[in-house]
Amino acid sequence: MTRATARLRRTASALLAMTVAGASLAAGLAVAPAAQADAERDKQYWLAESGITKAWEVSKGSGVKVAVIDSGVDGQHPDLKGAVAGGYDASGAGNPDGQKSIGAKPEHGTLVATMLAGRGHQPAGSTASPSPAPSGAGPAGIVGVAPEAQILSVSTWLGSANPAGKSDQDQIPEAVRWAVDNGAKVINISLGSTTPQWPQSWDAAFLYAEQKDVVIVAAAGNRVGGNLQVGAPATIPGVLTVAGLDRKGVASVDSSSQGISIGVAAPAENLLGGMPGGGYAEWAGTSGATPIVAGVAALIRSKWPEMSAKQVINRIVTTAKDAGAPGKDPLYGFGVLNAEAALKDSVPEAASNPLGSISDWIRVHRRGNLSTPAPVPTTDVPSAVPTLPEATVPAAEAPSQRDSALGAAVVIGFAVLFVVIIAAAAIQLRRAARNPRLAHEEPDTGVLDAVDSGGKP
Repeated sequence: MTRATARLRRTASALLAMTVAGASLAAGLAVAPAAQADAERDKQYWLAESGITKAWEVSKGSGVKVAVIDSGVDGQHPDLKGAVAGGYDASGAGNPDGQKSIGAKPEHGTLVATMLAGRGHQPAGSTASPSPAPSGAGPAGIVGVAPEAQILSVSTWLGSANPAGKSDQDQIPEAVRWAVDNGAKVINISLGSTTPQWPQSWDAAFLYAEQKDVVIVAAAGNRVGGNLQVGAPATIPGVLTVAGLDRKGVASVDSSSQGISIGVAAPAENLLGGMPGGGYAEWAGTSGATPIVAGVAALIRSKWPEMSAKQVINRIVTTAKDAGAPGKDPLYGFGVLNAEAALKDSVPEAASNPLGSISDWIRVHRRGNLSTPAPVPTTDVPSAVPTLPEATVPAAEAPSQRDSALGAAVVIGFAVLFVVIIAAAAIQLRRAARNPRLAHEEPDTGVLDAVDSGGKP
C-alpha cells in the first residue's frame, strides 16, 4: 500500500464517520414542555441580539429558496406550513421528497429548518401579544431568520450505517448538485467531519455551486463533538463557515471550533428549534448558528436578487462586529454577525470572495484532475427533474518554454559533471596500479613524523 493510498483511506474513514456531531446538539436535546402563547418566541434571543428584527425592516427573504442538506425536514411542523417548496432524498433510504427524518439524529434537519425559515403558527383560541415578528408570522412557535424564504429539503443519512449503502462521499455532492439545479440560491450544511480534508469526489459539486453563483453556508463544528478544528465541508474555499457564540456573545468553548476558514460567528447556545411531529427542543451547536447566518444570506439575496454570491458573503463578513484578536482570527473569523448592518450598511464591492475560491484551489492542488461526479438519479420527485451539465474544470497551465529550457540545461550540466568524475576516477586507478606505494598510502593524520637531520646519534 502506498503512502498516498493509506492517507486517502484514513481520510475516507474520517469522512465516513461524518455526522451531525460536527454540528451537533452539543448540550443534548431538552424537549420543551407544552408552551402557552408565545413562550417559544420569547426564547429566540438571537432575533434581537443579532440585529435580525431590524433587518426585517428591509427584507424577510421572499422569493429565495434555501436548500437544507441535512437529515430531512418535517414539512408538516406547524411552524413550517407553506415553507417547504420541494425536496429530494440523496441517501436512498428516505422519502423521495426529502421530508422523512432519517439518520443518527433524525430531528436535526427540522431543528435547522425552523430556525432558518419558520413562520410561527396561530394556536387555537390564542389572544397573546407576541414579541416582535414580521407581519404574517403566527404569534406562537418559531420564527426563522428568513420567514418568507422557501425551504428545499435534501435528506442525507449520516452518523450511522446507511441501510441504502451510500456513503457521505456520494450523498454530499449529489445533494449539492440537486440543490443548485432546483433553484437554491443559498445552501445550508449544518454537518461536519473531524478532518479538514474532503474527498476529490466533492470537488466538482462545490465548483458547480460556485459557478452557478450559490452561497454555501456550513457549520464549523463543536469541540464537545470532537471537532477541535474546523472539518470539511466547512474548510472548502468559498464556503461561509460559521463559528458559535455562547450566551454572553463570546466564542463558545463547547459549541464551536476554530480554524482559518471561519468567516463569521453567531449564537450557538441556548437555542430553540422545532422537532418532527410538531414539538420543540432546546439545543446547542454550530448546527444552529449556521441557519442564522444562512437566513441572513437569504434576506440579502431577496433584497438584491442580482447581487453575486461573493458580494453576499462579503457583505456579511464586512459588516460583522470585530471580536477577539483584531482583524480576522481563527475563533470569530471576521467577527460577530450583525444582520442589521448587513442589510442596511453601505458596503464596497469586493473583487473576489473573501473566503477564497474552490476553482482556484482545484487549479493549484488538483491540477485540474477532477474525478467524474456521481450522477444524480432521475427518479421522479416533486420538484423539477435535475439537469446535470458537466462542471467546467479549470485547465492546468502548461509549463513555459523558459522553464523547459532551464530544466534541459540542468540535466545536461549534471551529465557532463558525471562524465568528468568517472574519467578522473579512472585516471587515479591507473596511477595506483603503476605505483603500489600510492595505492597503500596512509591517510594524513595531521601529525608530523620526526625528521632525520643527518647528524650523528
